[in-house]
This record gives sequence, structure tokens and C-alpha cells, in this order.
Amino acid sequence: MSGTQTPFQDLLEKPERYETYAHRDGEGRIKTLLRNPRSVFVWLAERGCFRWMKDELYLRCFYRAKMGRKLNLDAPQTLNEKVQWLKLHDRNPLHARLVDKLGAREYIAKTIGEGCLIPLLGVWKNPNRIDFNALPDRFVLKCSHNSGGTIICTNKAALNPSAVRRNLRRQLRKNYYWFSREWLYKDVPPRVLAETFIGGEDGSIPKDYKFFCFHGTARAMIVCESRTIKHVNSYYFDREFRPLYVHTRTILKPDGLVIEKPSHFEEMRNFAERLSQGMPYVRIDLYDTPDGIRFGEFTFFGKSGFEYGYTLEGDALLGSYLNLEEIHP
Repeated sequence: MSGTQTPFQDLLEKPERYETYAHRDGEGRIKTLLRNPRSVFVWLAERGCFRWMKDELYLRCFYRAKMGRKLNLDAPQTLNEKVQWLKLHDRNPLHARLVDKLGAREYIAKTIGEGCLIPLLGVWKNPNRIDFNALPDRFVLKCSHNSGGTIICTNKAALNPSAVRRNLRRQLRKNYYWFSREWLYKDVPPRVLAETFIGGEDGSIPKDYKFFCFHGTARAMIVCESRTIKHVNSYYFDREFRPLYVHTRTILKPDGLVIEKPSHFEEMRNFAERLSQGMPYVRIDLYDTPDGIRFGEFTFFGKSGFEYGYTLEGDALLGSYLNLEEIHP
């Protein structure tokens, strides 16, 4: 398959009509329950009520509740379905090392070089030992063993250290595996990392670029911009930086909003492909900064395979790039 074409060529054009999953983004809990009573399973799962369930049964139940349809594990077709299959069958120990944010740094330094790493300011097992006085005015805190939960400080004078420590202690107590059954995270040692803030002088958070790599080739990417604590604008593009209408946020993007191609786009794409060699599917997150490309993280199970924002056709397109026959459980 050519790297500049897709098997669903019309997804390069904005559709007038499209089908999505049953879940409605932005709906309140009551409306969601009324529309899909099975979603009570999600609510209970969030509270750890189903740890006794085997992974496959849990994923089947959770998928039905979250996505509004049965999970096809016998012959998965979409990216969401294939991610669930990967959770159960692809147990490459290297991947577990790379979702550890400290382990990933070691790997990047050895394979690509330390120059693309965001400078590390400190590592702690206990948030109470963080000396905020020793940190610069701007910095980022994140945990090594989970996804999300990043704390971005752009003005230390306005920071509440006690609240930050409470937040971090809560994150460190949580094992990310149980909610989504992403086995990669189960045994990652929980630690807190502090990194240099790489945003703008005005405190603006930098755009990040998420490359979807399948069997060593970047097929799609997301541009994330205007990020706040609770929201981010994210838009999909293909490998040539053409809009790719696989997700509702891209379809609903205001017509007047122009997303500029990053100055180091081809370099970032090549960087992502180098890092993804030998991996059936991985998302490589990068930043394009004035000082050059900076590495973000590896993600092997994007959105944990519960991305209800995909259109049905878009989910099928992305899934078509992942050949499970090349994976040997």
C-alpha cells in the first residue's frame, strides 16, 4: 500500500453524514445511562468492582458498555477492536519497559540520543520529598506508571504544594492496569518525575504531535493544541499532513480554523518511524520546539481501545493498517 494513499480515500474529504458509536461525547451521566443502561458497568468499573473478572470477559463487558456494541475478538476489524486483541495477546516485555516514563527515557537516550529528551529535574517515590523551592518557576510533574494526570506549573507563586502532593499521592496509589486491563502498566514502579517546561514564554502549552505508527510506518497523526487542564483541541491528519476525517472532532473543526504544518513535520515523522520499527502498533508523541524535536511518550493502546469519537468508517480505516497475522502471541 502506498504511504500517500488510504484504502478509504474519501476520508480525505469532509463527510456530510457519518456514523459513530453509541456513546455521546459530552453527555451527562444520567443521559448516558438512559440511552445505554449497560454503561452502569463503566461506572462500577471505575470504582474497582470487577477486579475479580478475567481480562477477556472484563474487556468484552466494558467494550459493550462503553461503545454500545459487542467486541469482536475472533476477527477484529477496527482499531478499537484490534487494540483490545493486543491487550490480550501481544506481551512484548519491551513495550512494558517503554510505557514506564523513566524506562522510555533510558531507551531513547540509547537508541536516538539524549538531545531529544526533555530535561529531567528530579525523580521521587514520595511526593512529600519534593522540594518545590529547588524547582524553577515553570516545570511539569507527571507519574511514571500511568497515562494522564500531568501537572503543568507555569507560575510557581500561584502553586499550592499541598494540593499538588495530595494529587500525586492519589495517582501513585492507583494501578492503571485494573480499569482498562492494559497489562503493560501493571508492574511499572510508581514514581514522580519533574521535567523542564518547554512551552512559550507567555506560559502557553506547546502543541504536541501524536503519530500513529503501524509496522514501522506513520499512517496518521493528531495535532493537539489549545490544551487546558480539562480540554484539548485535537485534529487528525494523514502522513502527508492532509486532514483525515476519521474522528468527529476533525469533522466538526470550524472551517475557518487553519492548522499550520509544523516546520519539522517530515523530521518528526521520520523520528516516529525510527522509534516504531519492529512494533505492530504504537503512538509516538512528539513536540516541535524552537530547540528541536522533543520526545513525549510511547502509547501502545491509544485511548485504551475505547475511542468512541471515531466514525465507524474511520475506525475501520485505522484498523486496516494493523495486521494481526504478523504478531505471534
